Amino acid sequence: MDGWYVDDRCTNCDVARQFAPELIGESQGRSHMLRAPRDEAETRRLHAAAFACPTRSVRPATGRPDPALDPFPMDLDDGVLICGHNSRHTAGANSYLLKRPSGTAMMIDTPRWSPALAARYAAVGPVTDVLLTHRDHAAHGRDYADHFGARLWIHEGDLDAAPDADRVIRGLDAVDVGEGVTALPLPGHTRGSVLYLADRRYCFTGDSFYWSRTTGDLEVAESVTWYSVEELAASLARVAGELRFEWVLPGHGDRRRLPADEMSRRLRSLTERTRLLRPRPIDFTAVRW
Repeated sequence: MDGWYVDDRCTNCDVARQFAPELIGESQGRSHMLRAPRDEAETRRLHAAAFACPTRSVRPATGRPDPALDPFPMDLDDGVLICGHNSRHTAGANSYLLKRPSGTAMMIDTPRWSPALAARYAAVGPVTDVLLTHRDHAAHGRDYADHFGARLWIHEGDLDAAPDADRVIRGLDAVDVGEGVTALPLPGHTRGSVLYLADRRYCFTGDSFYWSRTTGDLEVAESVTWYSVEELAASLARVAGELRFEWVLPGHGDRRRLPADEMSRRLRSLTERTRLLRPRPIDFTAVRW
């Protein structure tokens, strides 16, 4: 495999496979190399996978990826970047930077904390807000908010995970959090799960739903629902008719862009499928990445 390998610290979080699915596969509950990179573009995708991996399990023969090939934060679209450098303390979740027309930015969930990374993210634009989608992704929120001089947001249902938050979203009503961005409470995965919808284009879903490469569709992680899958079904039913977006940008699971009408159709279908689900034991191995 041209020296590239995945070490035994892999937790099967799927992050590396999202960046290089043709090069890294899944077998027996962990990632493994499928083949060596064939050109510079594939080598760069492997480096993205390596610098995103929360356990640093994706490695070249030298043991360390080339810092000059660290692509993060990396553009996904004109208005949004993915932070990379996923953290073990947020279960390896993806995090994002949302650029605003004023030249500022918002961070949605958080990458691994370090002052050097924070400086890199701040170069995108002054970060005014750190928006937490739920308790599982709250670990570095205060560090980043304090570094940026930003407001830290969380829902009251998960407030014990960030008791020093500057802004607390309450109840089930939509909340304007600034410059074209709305918070929509979506209890289910956790009591305080929230979607952040920006510009009727980007939907930052936390762990409420995601794009599955296995099924080629939107899915919920019913086997990793900490609060209530029935509550998640009710939440989706409450918001599915009003949500318009092109990008699904989850904490766990893959990202996808589709025309807004197609995404709306798939979300309505997901809502109906989720309505039929019943509680089950937590099982990380059952997630359909």
